[in-house]
Amino acid sequence: MALSREAYRELEGIVGKENISDDPALLDCYRYPLSHTAIHIGPYYRVYTPRGAAVLLPGSAEEVQGIVKLCNKYRVKFKPSSTFWSAWGFPLEDDTIQLDMRRMDRILEIDDKNNFAVVEPHVIGATLQAEAMKVGLNTHIHGPGASCSCLASATALGGLGPDTLYMGHHNENLLGVEWVMPDGEVLRVGSVGSGLGWFCCDGPGPSLKGLVRGMIGTNGAMGVFTKCAIKLYPWPGPAPLPVEGKPPAYKAVLPDNFRVYTLGFPAWKAWADSCYLIFDAGIGYVAHRQFSMFGRDLKGAMVRILSDPTKTLSDIEELLKDPEVQKMTEDMKRDYQIVLAGMTPGDIEWQDKALDKILEETGGWKVKAMLEPDLYNWSLLYMIRLGHKNLNLVYGGGYDGCFGLGGTPDFGASGEPPRVEQATAFKVEWEKKGNVVACGGDAMMGGIGGMGGGGHALWENFTHFDPADKASTEGTFEFFNATDKYGMEKGFGPGMEKMNDYARWTDGKTTPKEIRDRILGAAAQPEAFRYQRKFKETFNPNDLGDGYYRTLDDPIE
Repeated sequence: MALSREAYRELEGIVGKENISDDPALLDCYRYPLSHTAIHIGPYYRVYTPRGAAVLLPGSAEEVQGIVKLCNKYRVKFKPSSTFWSAWGFPLEDDTIQLDMRRMDRILEIDDKNNFAVVEPHVIGATLQAEAMKVGLNTHIHGPGASCSCLASATALGGLGPDTLYMGHHNENLLGVEWVMPDGEVLRVGSVGSGLGWFCCDGPGPSLKGLVRGMIGTNGAMGVFTKCAIKLYPWPGPAPLPVEGKPPAYKAVLPDNFRVYTLGFPAWKAWADSCYLIFDAGIGYVAHRQFSMFGRDLKGAMVRILSDPTKTLSDIEELLKDPEVQKMTEDMKRDYQIVLAGMTPGDIEWQDKALDKILEETGGWKVKAMLEPDLYNWSLLYMIRLGHKNLNLVYGGGYDGCFGLGGTPDFGASGEPPRVEQATAFKVEWEKKGNVVACGGDAMMGGIGGMGGGGHALWENFTHFDPADKASTEGTFEFFNATDKYGMEKGFGPGMEKMNDYARWTDGKTTPKEIRDRILGAAAQPEAFRYQRKFKETFNPNDLGDGYYRTLDDPIE
């Protein structure tokens, strides 16, 4: 049902005529291609998210609250999005109001004594990082990269990133939040809720942060977060970053208290052992298997292309014939990148020695080719800034991860053959069909520290495809059905490739509700989804969100 003229006029009264529109042409600009990433493909080809009823650009928390209260009055669903990364930020159902939060883009405070920042929804990682570095601090840059919203990651979705080993997961960094809840009430969580500032999210006793984040965040389906405080970390480098070069080959020459290495290992057990030793030693500012997203067979050539502005993708076949690139690719077969940052000259010296000892004990090595000055300075900036996430899409315009072997480093590295090799061999066979990029099967990108201090690793096997090609999208969908089945049979657990397929049962066309319930019921902690159902019933009585907020409907016993 279209938005009534009466409701439209009242919404216009809140945000102003220039900040609301229901023009069909503009509304179509806010639609997302469901074939763009595989977790949103389903049976779709050139199909987009539903057209919203209207788009609004609120400029304050007060305006957001007014909008939400009117949505309750007229029983109209709403969907907020900060920087629109993936289909999570777009309406899942017809006649939903889209809230574009780009006008709320202020850094409200940087407290360099207590190490935190207070931000609005459209503050991106790059902006906060640049401002924090001016006072000797840094912010966690989560997986989608420096162009995405800090607030959205900390409050409403994931939060993992390459620097999580040192700076934590974004849910660890959330120190307070202002939340316009689905019923229009405003909740301030943490010390700010008592008028004591933004320094603390969790006091003695039960934490309301659990209600804010739930199992994996609200995904824009439970109200609107309008401010939050995020913990900051020491930055022992210059401000601004001394960036030079042409895209995408940006480089930075940093002082001698920084190091960046690509570490290679003779076997997956040695790879996993090195992770545990790094956790124990407490070293590493950034640690991530980043460049593997380009694929085991193509990784060396891609790194050469991306660090040299004179090269393009058309050079990849020639580079693959180069013996030096072949050697580099082999040395990086089982690898990860690590950045060391010394707070003092003695600190960086000790970290370097500790890393050398770890490599000696595990038989690992520093990949020689990655120590060349151009590659060294390129990879150092890449890992600290994470400003190149558009490269996820470089091969064909579409990508996503499958399997998602999350657990301790041993989880992916153990088994006979190791689980990472089982998943690799399975993907190689599907690559031969020609619907996804043949990159060597192992395109397993992920952090070696999934929480502050380590302890968790992720193996996200990137799958690249062409969203504008029907055979490629349908072939990728078929492949992801197969990986999901294979992973369950092999005991890998539910695959990330089905993360959002089951969210869309509400449209009556994709995953039936009973299948969604079966998937959530098989999760490691299904009670969390049952409690989220009770929370939704209590604070979102008019059901103004969508299926991206995961709930289980069977009763809590």
